[in-house]
Amino acid sequence: MATVRDPLERFPEIFLRGTNPLPRLRRIKGVRTGRGRIRTAVGGLVAAVVAAGVAEPLAVLAGPRPGPLAAVGSVVVDGAPEGLKRLAIRSFGENDKQVLLACVVVVVLLLAGMLGLVARHRPARAMAGVCALGLVGAAAVLTRPGAALLDAVPVLVGALAGAVVLRTLSATRSVALPLNPSPVDALSAAPPDGVTAVGVSPAASRDGETAEDIAQESGHDREWVVGRRLFLAGTAGAFTVAAGGLSLGGVLRGRRSVEAARRAVRLPRPARPAAPLPAGVDLRLPGLSPFVTPNRDFYRVDTALVLPQVDPAAWTLRVHGLVERPLELSFDELLRRPLVEHDITLTCVSNEVGGPYVGHARWLGLPLAGLLREAGVRAGADQLLSRSADGWTCGTPLVSVLDGRQALLAVGMNGEPLPVAHGFPARLVVPGLYGYSSATKWVVDLEVTRFTDTEAYWVARGYAEDAPVKTLTRIDVPRPLRRLPSGRTVVAGVSWAQRRGIAAVEVRVDGGPWRQARLAPVPGTDTWRQWVLEWDATPGTHRIEARATDATGATQPPTRVPPFPDGATGWHSVVVTVI
Repeated sequence: MATVRDPLERFPEIFLRGTNPLPRLRRIKGVRTGRGRIRTAVGGLVAAVVAAGVAEPLAVLAGPRPGPLAAVGSVVVDGAPEGLKRLAIRSFGENDKQVLLACVVVVVLLLAGMLGLVARHRPARAMAGVCALGLVGAAAVLTRPGAALLDAVPVLVGALAGAVVLRTLSATRSVALPLNPSPVDALSAAPPDGVTAVGVSPAASRDGETAEDIAQESGHDREWVVGRRLFLAGTAGAFTVAAGGLSLGGVLRGRRSVEAARRAVRLPRPARPAAPLPAGVDLRLPGLSPFVTPNRDFYRVDTALVLPQVDPAAWTLRVHGLVERPLELSFDELLRRPLVEHDITLTCVSNEVGGPYVGHARWLGLPLAGLLREAGVRAGADQLLSRSADGWTCGTPLVSVLDGRQALLAVGMNGEPLPVAHGFPARLVVPGLYGYSSATKWVVDLEVTRFTDTEAYWVARGYAEDAPVKTLTRIDVPRPLRRLPSGRTVVAGVSWAQRRGIAAVEVRVDGGPWRQARLAPVPGTDTWRQWVLEWDATPGTHRIEARATDATGATQPPTRVPPFPDGATGWHSVVVTVI
């Protein structure tokens, strides 16, 4: 009597032999072979995870550029409609990048599961599909700035590994073997775990072959086909490989982080320090935004799915284009130049009325005007096109750099080197313009050019070339929909109109008369300004509105206008209930 062997013992033999009797076994009445839909779909998912686990550490070893998922995500960001981008920022705020990456992962896993289902009957097509996904990832990697052909190799190797895993797992099957004794082989022994058995007689196929005939011809016993146990073992092994690869990739990326280099930077004392902040510049009211935004709380809006890790020892700034004397500047050379301090409030063009994308810091940096004059700007130039280490571009009107404002090539933020998330080792800060046209992080290239010759990233997507910050005010206290006790209540907030300054803030309740708020002092026109008003709150539901007037005498208009294409306008309001 033949013994049904444990399928795990036959794993090497099954995949090393070239004969596959399964197609003929299926023709025999009473013998059933198959791979369940769930199992094959899971095989596709495992293959995708293995592909990522192999590609990620190889991508880190290949260079500082992002891995395949981040590269695909960046391509999606670049190609997404502007309405979708604005919706993502409104819906998810600074978490939009994490949501995007999660969506990319979900789509890849869905495609992998579908390929797993295809592998049930057409494994060659499924493997080709995995390789096609690898080619898409490789193409995405090659679109990134500075990419070379070798950067695509990790993605292709990962795709090949995923294809092999998918083929291996899709070959695992459960077999329904006859339990009744046969003239040749009585399978009276219980089948092993992972092999499904049914009680049928070994009827012959149309050509007279039996399962025993086919098994002997192929060199295998009838129980050679692997089942659930082998699939589970293969899945566990594949996940182990994938987890190890992803962990190794994370460790390697951590070692490439420039945070240690950032902490080692010693900023020089400014040749021209900023004056001390005026007394009372911060009203220090609970719930009111502090005048100086801590670095950890400063808003972040950019297109970088993975923070560029720019080594200051290797950083170089190139100044070229329509200039008489092109320049190159290392980080050490930059720090040896006379640096200045300036208080500047930054605002994102994506900021809705009352939105959070505004913050204030004291910046340390090199005046951009002096650097451009050193290079010698040629006649006819009207744009300073700056480029980030990750390829993002920003077009700043040249007049806004040369008109006397404190436009900086910044290296410090609130007394410390720039955080990596805010542009370390260097970024641009140009007061009075929205960030998309003035605040390039991780800057590595300055090209003096013309707007008619080159369009920057957001201008090419419909935003305005010239984007001066509009006059706005925001109510911080009380928060919307709060329940307040009746009596004396504080209404407070912040207003900004960079390059013009805030001259007045007015508040009204329930459409009544406007009342002047008390303004805190400010160090200059490039900063926001705090304000406060005391209100005798009476029971009921109330609508509080605020508006600001800048130093030119212009009051912000009441009509709400969305941020696209040159910034939002309108009065901010909150509704509260007084009890």
